[in-house]
Amino acid sequence: MFQFPVEAQSISPDNFAGKTQEEIAKSPAWEGNKQRALSELFEIDGESTDKPEDVSIQVHGDVHRVKRIGFAMTAGEIIIYGDAGVHLGEEMKGGRISVGGSADSWLGAMMKDGTIEVKGDAGDCVGAAYRGSVKGMQGGTIIIHGSAGNELGNFMRKGLIKVYGNAAQFAGLHMKNGTILIVGHSDGRVGAEMTGGKIIVNGKLNEVLPTFLIDSIKPKVKVDGDEVAGPFYTFVGDTVEEGEGKLYVSKTANPHLKFYEQFL
Repeated sequence: MFQFPVEAQSISPDNFAGKTQEEIAKSPAWEGNKQRALSELFEIDGESTDKPEDVSIQVHGDVHRVKRIGFAMTAGEIIIYGDAGVHLGEEMKGGRISVGGSADSWLGAMMKDGTIEVKGDAGDCVGAAYRGSVKGMQGGTIIIHGSAGNELGNFMRKGLIKVYGNAAQFAGLHMKNGTILIVGHSDGRVGAEMTGGKIIVNGKLNEVLPTFLIDSIKPKVKVDGDEVAGPFYTFVGDTVEEGEGKLYVSKTANPHLKFYEQFL
C-alpha cells in the first residue's frame, strides 16, 4: 500500500509499446510531490511489443491510491486484479480496461472510445466532464457490475454506461446524448437538466423530477441492440432546458408512479 497518492498516467499500452523492460521501468510517476521511476513503486516483469494493441498490462496488488492509470490510451489492455484509484481510463480513446475490484471516482471521465468493465462498485462522476467543462463521455462503453455514485454520466454526449447495481443522485445530469442503463435503484433527480439521450431505471425511483412530462408506456426498451423487458413509464425532459431526453422507469418496480397514467 502506498503512503501517498501516486500519479501514474505512464501506465498505459501507448507508453509501454516499443520499449524494453528497462525503459518501461524508467517511466515517470509522482508519489506525493516527488517524481519517481515506475520501478521505485512497482515490481516490473515481462516483455513489451511494438504495437499498443498487442500490449497487455496486468496490475497486481492494492492500487486504490494510484491515479490516472490508462490515461488517454488508444489501444491494448489493462487488467487490474484489485481496486483502482481515481481517474482510471480518463480521456480513453480505445482499448479495454478490466477491474477485478472496485474503482474510485471519475472513472472513464471524458472518454471517447474503448471499454471499461468494473466487477465491483464505482465512485462519483463516472463518464463525466471535468468541472468547468461541458464535454463528458463522448463514446465507448462503461460496465459496472456493482453500484455507482453521484453524477453518473454528467454531461454525457455519446456512448453507453451500464450499472447492474444502484446509482446515487443526479444520474444523467446535463446529459446531451448516449444511453445510461441502471438495472437497480436510483436515489433520485435522474436526468436533471438533460437535453437528449436516454436513461433506463429498471429498479425503484422514488420520484421523477416535476420538469419531466409523461409521454407513454413502453413494453420494452432497446439498449445497445438488446431488449430490456418492461413495461416502462416513458418521460420526456428536462423541460426546463427544453430537453428531448427520454427517461424510462420500470412500471412494475414503481407502483407509486401510477397516478401519471391519468395524463396519457
